[in-house]
Amino acid sequence: MAVKLRLVRIGKKKQPTYRVVAADSRSPRNGRFLEILGTYAPRGASQANPETVIEIDNDKAVKWLQNGAQPTERVEKILSASGALEAFNAAKGK
Repeated sequence: MAVKLRLVRIGKKKQPTYRVVAADSRSPRNGRFLEILGTYAPRGASQANPETVIEIDNDKAVKWLQNGAQPTERVEKILSASGALEAFNAAKGK
């Protein structure tokens, strides 16, 4: 089974929020997944604070990366922003 780290869309219409999940590559975008790794809110927490909000469990993300999961392009950027990708590269270098 090929595992991908990818985004699942949740939230209201025109107000997307995404979950970062580990899922089988054959399952649909909002279909079954194996584990939730965190959330990504591109619109930010509120109108006053428009910064994007990224909450990732880095330990779970590193575990999946070490087991061979392939992140999508967007998830790879999110993981590098959260620091999980650097932790994975440091652990791989040992």
